Amino acid sequence: MTRLTSTAGRLADGSSALARRLSARLADWVARARRDDLTGWRAALGCWLRLALLIFGLYLLWRLVRAVPVLLWLLSAGWIAAAWRAGRAPSPEASDETPSEAPEEAAPTPDVEAVRRLLLDVMGDAPAVHLRTVLAHLQKQGQWEGRKVTDLRVHLQRLDIPVSRSVKVAGTPTLGVRRRDLEAPSPAEPQEASPAPSTAA
Repeated sequence: MTRLTSTAGRLADGSSALARRLSARLADWVARARRDDLTGWRAALGCWLRLALLIFGLYLLWRLVRAVPVLLWLLSAGWIAAAWRAGRAPSPEASDETPSEAPEEAAPTPDVEAVRRLLLDVMGDAPAVHLRTVLAHLQKQGQWEGRKVTDLRVHLQRLDIPVSRSVKVAGTPTLGVRRRDLEAPSPAEPQEASPAPSTAA
């Protein structure tokens, strides 16, 4: 492989990685605007607003480049520099350390039954509980700091715990869990019990 081919390949790989990273961050930024306490089109209104801001920003950038063409060279140089860094191959030392660190970073398997007990405890005598109530309970216990209702919903769905979108508690419909779904037979085999709050995190 010639030096020119190697350079072109690194720039191509870096550009692809950079484009994927940028699009993923923008998509995540737009998705975070969704309101979990609302339903229907109102819940997605923030996402549409952020998407409109992105389109408007791209339009302004295009107009700016048309007005000042030299700006295109600066943007291209910045992209090439970022793509060159992103296309850098990992060092042998990093690849040697990755397998040894992987087992230490693996998260323990959550206890599904302990999570169900936690949800029932927070629910009390009510027929259902909102996820934001569960999240507030966990954060009072010093867990799930900085997390959102969406994170809790994804976590429960991974444990095969049904989450409903329009659960009414005190007249307010939003994301929540119903008692009848929690008292159904668990899809997972019971595991060794552990403290409920730490398991849910």
